[in-house]
Amino acid sequence: MIENEKIREELLNAVNGLTDEQLNAHPEEGRWSVIQVLDHLYLMERAITKSIGDKLQSDERIPAVDKPIELTVNREMKVEAPSYLVPSDSYQTLQEVKDKLAESRSAFVQLVDNADESDLEQKSFPHPLFKDLSLKQWIPFVGLHEKRHLLQIEEIKSKL
Repeated sequence: MIENEKIREELLNAVNGLTDEQLNAHPEEGRWSVIQVLDHLYLMERAITKSIGDKLQSDERIPAVDKPIELTVNREMKVEAPSYLVPSDSYQTLQEVKDKLAESRSAFVQLVDNADESDLEQKSFPHPLFKDLSLKQWIPFVGLHEKRHLLQIEEIKSKL
């Protein structure tokens, strides 16, 4: 979890100092704005938190072998976000998105901190690329996913 917090801090530092207009700008046609990337991260963290919570409440135990989740940061491989994780096009301020990210992180941390270690190891749910991931691996995945998008934010910023 400490690594996830470091990555979140890097992410927020990368967008501090940008105006809401810059954050909502689309320097490339058909690509997300910085604010949309941040909103996607909020939607993703919320969805993962809900899925982990559902699995923790379930009696179903499906252990999963560890997957190479560190590949998540490789931006060479393009991944299409599922529709429920595609951010809206609506104008949002940085403060609005920061508040949403703080709320989703708080719920994620609270859930993980109160989870039983054996449940985290013995329960899983599928990832679009890695297939079954243990709940334990979903935790660092959140940070790696943010790191991937931090690289995307840097790319977008260089085109603003």
